[in-house]
Amino acid sequence: MQEAVGDLVSKPIVAIVGRPNVGKSTLFNRLVGERRAIVEDIPGTTRDRVYGTADWGGLEFTVVDTAGLQDEQEIASASLSEIARHTRDQATSAIDEADVIVFVVDGKSGPTSGDYEVGDLLRRADKPTILAANKAESQERREAAVEFYNLGLGEPIAVSAYHGSGTGDLLDRIVEALPEAEEEPETEGPRIAIAGRPNVGKSRLLNALLGQERAIVSDVPGTTRDSLDTQIEWAGQPVTLVDTAGIRRRGRVEQGIERFSVIRSMRAIDRSDVVLLVIDANEHITAQDLHIAGYVEEQKKGMVLVVNKWDLIEKDAQTMEDYRTRVREQLDFMPYAPVVFISAKFGQRVQQVLETALLVVHEREKRVPTAGLNKLLREAVAKHPPASKPGKWVKFFYATQVDVAPPTFVFFCNEPQQIHFSYRRYLENELRAEYGFTGTPLRVSFRGRDEGR
Repeated sequence: MQEAVGDLVSKPIVAIVGRPNVGKSTLFNRLVGERRAIVEDIPGTTRDRVYGTADWGGLEFTVVDTAGLQDEQEIASASLSEIARHTRDQATSAIDEADVIVFVVDGKSGPTSGDYEVGDLLRRADKPTILAANKAESQERREAAVEFYNLGLGEPIAVSAYHGSGTGDLLDRIVEALPEAEEEPETEGPRIAIAGRPNVGKSRLLNALLGQERAIVSDVPGTTRDSLDTQIEWAGQPVTLVDTAGIRRRGRVEQGIERFSVIRSMRAIDRSDVVLLVIDANEHITAQDLHIAGYVEEQKKGMVLVVNKWDLIEKDAQTMEDYRTRVREQLDFMPYAPVVFISAKFGQRVQQVLETALLVVHEREKRVPTAGLNKLLREAVAKHPPASKPGKWVKFFYATQVDVAPPTFVFFCNEPQQIHFSYRRYLENELRAEYGFTGTPLRVSFRGRDEGR
């Protein structure tokens, strides 16, 4: 098997904090360049944290859009002091885990007592903090942003997240404040992260794989708050196991360190080759499971879905296949991910977990011969030609694989801008049908012939 470790880098974390309805989600969408967070003019809309990658000046970092602080009923009855308390708790958690804090305030309403409380915390913290006065669409509001100097956090940057004005200056300040990206020390073999919500059995799985009590096993959710790296040898192959902090379901997130323990999971995923997403067989796929699976796919990491506590399920001959079908329907954006059913408590099929993960590592390193790839392209196009506009017929010239981990393919054609995402998916399915690529996402792009490789 080829060595699968690439240049794994843990990206810096930028957390966006602030009171409800100051425009955090709108700013998040602007920074990552897409509508990833729900944006409504209702305080508390973003109830789950959303993560995205931003790129500015060639530097990548992860942006965290923090969740709403209250639901609608709480907001209707909340006093200013309650809002300030919730904001303070969330800001404290963000300070603990993020590398840079962007404190968003409402440039329309001016400083509030809640802003001052958070400002006090941020001044005492040893974290770079950038003050963004949002909703500064007019010259009058931009000039009024100087009021936020009184928070003691330096010069406020007047921005309009909705219109995009001032966000370039904000990104410049963020990049200046970022620490250098930490490149992982070289290790032999792949890194395999164990991720999932609390209490699904991640630590039990790690212990079962190690054959000894190396991690705390407890029925109390959130026992593991730090990522623990353990190097082992499996069937003659060196492997590093990364046990990550759990991710709570919406509505069960406690105040304090647990709120942002999820960031450590994101860091671990960034620096891993394959992720074992552990779910509870009794609960099926939850919104948080889908969230972390989406992050794994976005980062183009390998994926194995591990269904734990299978011993607690009443079964017949069809139970496993029926469950697998439901899981694939819910994880329809990554149908390539293999599913393994285990009982970490009793050690059932635990060996199959690492065997499958190492298969995914191998698949991520797979190279397709150029001749075979172009034969597949000709046959795929003949079977199902791409949609074309009259007079601008799409013609493919050739294809090549330019990278591995994940496998990356470039298709050269005369009208790359006409290729619909559904045709991209079609070609990806043809690649998988012929060459497998179990458990790994693919990168597929289209270029004009004159663009080179």
